[in-house]
Amino acid sequence: MPAEQFTVVIPVHNEAAFLTTALARLADQLADLEFRLILVENGSTDGTLKVARDLQAAYPWLEVTNLEKADYGSAMREGFSMVDSEWAVAFDIDYFSRDFVEELLHHGPNSDIVIASKRDPRTDDHRALLRQIGTRAFNLLLRVLFKSRVTDTHGMKAIRRKVLQDVMPDVVSREDLFDTELILRAERAGYRITEVPAVVENLRPARSSYLARVPRTLVGLFKMRQIL
Repeated sequence: MPAEQFTVVIPVHNEAAFLTTALARLADQLADLEFRLILVENGSTDGTLKVARDLQAAYPWLEVTNLEKADYGSAMREGFSMVDSEWAVAFDIDYFSRDFVEELLHHGPNSDIVIASKRDPRTDDHRALLRQIGTRAFNLLLRVLFKSRVTDTHGMKAIRRKVLQDVMPDVVSREDLFDTELILRAERAGYRITEVPAVVENLRPARSSYLARVPRTLVGLFKMRQIL
């Protein structure tokens, strides 16, 4: 897969203090590749949008768009809808990896989706034990409720544009579960999904409460079960 055939999509919310450091690190990791980065600011109140637009002068591959409401799923949908390359690569502003791009370059020709799975036996997971347990529980729910064989739906992933064009119009979930519904729909549509190992280590401590998201996630999964 030629390197220029991928676009990175990153949603950002209230990241004014971290954005400059994160993009400098990403630029260093992907320095020898040709790519486009779509940064989707959503609902920030700390000047993130201004910082992002100022950084466009330093990075010609950076494109910035924004949504008024803070919503991860809507931000991902917006970014994915702007992709015009063969592949869309989903990163978080505090979790991205050159190694994953190398995995995409290797597996891309025989895959429609490549996922960096935190549940892969070869994955080196440095997260707190509570978050690792949460990932296992979430995966169990996907197997029980949806008969899915995918071991992870969050985090780094690459998706062919043709898959997005086919599947994304049917996705109704927003917030945390947009990725999950997208991957489940793609799996049921028969697209080729490859899972690869990753080093799971965020560039900074988590900013949101993991436990606070649990009730919302559970409710969302059971609502999704009614439509899938």
